[in-house]
Amino acid sequence: MVKLSVIVPFFNVQTYAPDTLRSLSANAREDFEFILVDDCSTDGTPEILERAEREVPGAVLVRHEENGGLATARNTGLELARGEYVTFLDGDDWLAPGYYERLLAVAEELDVDFVRADHVQCTGRTRTVRRVPVGRRGVALSPREAILPADRSTSVDYAYAWAGVYHRRLLDDGLLHFPQGLRTAEDRPWIWRLHREARSFAVTGLLGVFYRRGVATSLTQIGDVRQLHFLRAFDQVIEETAKDPDAEKLLPKAVRTYCAIMSHQLGTIERFEPEVARALRSLSADALRRMPRELVKDALNSMDEDRAARLRRLRRRPALPVPARWRAAA
Repeated sequence: MVKLSVIVPFFNVQTYAPDTLRSLSANAREDFEFILVDDCSTDGTPEILERAEREVPGAVLVRHEENGGLATARNTGLELARGEYVTFLDGDDWLAPGYYERLLAVAEELDVDFVRADHVQCTGRTRTVRRVPVGRRGVALSPREAILPADRSTSVDYAYAWAGVYHRRLLDDGLLHFPQGLRTAEDRPWIWRLHREARSFAVTGLLGVFYRRGVATSLTQIGDVRQLHFLRAFDQVIEETAKDPDAEKLLPKAVRTYCAIMSHQLGTIERFEPEVARALRSLSADALRRMPRELVKDALNSMDEDRAARLRRLRRRPALPVPARWRAAA
């Protein structure tokens, strides 16, 4: 029986994939499987993964004929996963030796639906520990209660699928799949759904995932149309949360987060291609008009003046038509 399935998407990461794969070898166990998803790479990544399939214990290689993005690649892995537990790793990150065995021991001891873990952020030579914004560690907690308060960073703001491990019952209940086709912010609807619908979770301070920031091929570094997918991601968060029995309590948090991310994107608008920048302004203005007016007002009042001013200017803009191709792309 497979105890743990690790889903690892790769796309054009030939520089970093060897480190990732070596770290998987240092985490291998007879009952672990590593599902390597090549998302139609066009560099030397496929050859590296072919070699890994032969050399990394428990490796299973699957290829996409077309590039589908991170969410789609993770979903491919979920369809193949056989483990009692599931986790994720990105193809340009790496692990400490023996990390998964220790993380799995925490999950089995606490017997919860999922465990969230701290991680190490790596930017060049700088290493920074990033903590799950939950104070209580090593005890079973209510995922729903960890969504709030609205005015502080909480567990739903720590939207890293690879920072934790998830029991198979969540997969069987339909809670682990990602919004198909989303290119950015795919973790946001996912983490919100997990916290609204799972029954229990826990947090551990165990460190072992090393998250590489500033990679040139990462979508966080690219200002093309794929960046607009954050709008679709948060539209989904708002839509699904509005249907929740606790919508009145939870929606202020969802709206505040959406507004904060929107203001951040607008604050770095110079990195976008000109047409994408125009679409970002128009689609963001539309999103602000769709959200409950009073909740948007409260969200803006909670921000510092510079961030709030960006969104207030958008709210005053007349509604302008957005070309259908941009709406479809976003």
